[in-house]
Amino acid sequence: MRTLLLVLPILLAWPSAAVADPLAHTYSIVARDPKTGELGVAVQSHWFSVGSVVTWAEAGVGAIATQSFVDPGYGPRGLELLQRGVPAPDALKQLLAADAQQDVRQVAIIDAQGRVAAHTGRKAIAAAGHYVGTQYSVQANLMANAQVWPAMSAAYEKATGDLADRLLAALDAAQAVGGDIRGRQSAAILIVKPKGTGKPWAGADRIFDLRVEDHAEPLVELRRLVRLQRAYIRANRGDELMSEQKVDEALKEYAAAATIAPEIVELPFWHAVTLASIGREAEAQPIFRAVFAKEPAWADLVPRLPAAGLLPDDKGLIERILALRK
Repeated sequence: MRTLLLVLPILLAWPSAAVADPLAHTYSIVARDPKTGELGVAVQSHWFSVGSVVTWAEAGVGAIATQSFVDPGYGPRGLELLQRGVPAPDALKQLLAADAQQDVRQVAIIDAQGRVAAHTGRKAIAAAGHYVGTQYSVQANLMANAQVWPAMSAAYEKATGDLADRLLAALDAAQAVGGDIRGRQSAAILIVKPKGTGKPWAGADRIFDLRVEDHAEPLVELRRLVRLQRAYIRANRGDELMSEQKVDEALKEYAAAATIAPEIVELPFWHAVTLASIGREAEAQPIFRAVFAKEPAWADLVPRLPAAGLLPDDKGLIERILALRK
């Protein structure tokens, strides 16, 4: 009851449409990598599942962060405008012109050409603001102080690595200077390719699409997930190379995947299976042995693989692999 009494006067002061919107007070960044053309958006907030409402992106089209008192429609409607060739600044103007509650919104849009625009409504909860840089924008509201978005900008511009590294650096910098005045709860990162495949539902257009819905250290957990995604990207690339009969290149990708995420025993398991399937059993044996030592249950899968065409139908080979489980 005390909470309701404290919040009720505030809610009564807001327009009814704004009260009904998701309350994703947060800090975020949208950006385009000028070297690769990749587009991305990343966010952290003291709000459950922030990525489900704030982050929007489409390969070859653009990226959008919509926050504060969120109208999630800014995401799909904004991407539709960008897809029709409307530049990001004009797209944002059109979206705001159609929104009677624009004073409580905070939005940033970047298009595939790197044109970018941002809006912080005059009723966004302080500390609130944004900074538009070259092919990126940082924005924040309900922050501990007004240092947050300048710190994000500086960190992004100084950071090295790929787009994911730089977006994460911006989020870390925001937290380091105070971040969300309420604390932290969830985070997300969405990065798409510079060109779409025409089949966005297949997932091939998205490089990273990761969310931490609820966690005591959402940025730490988000970095862990990014690392795992990097490992699976390498493993998937290995599968592609195997299908192209580029065996040695594929094996390098599998080995790299296992190195990036050594705690995921499935990655070296399939590496070993691939080696055994092409007659390189001696190389596969130490990998199988290490996998079975960590998780013996993986050995139970081995006898099922010949019928699926993943190992030769060779009883002796299967027995030798199973013997590695001790």
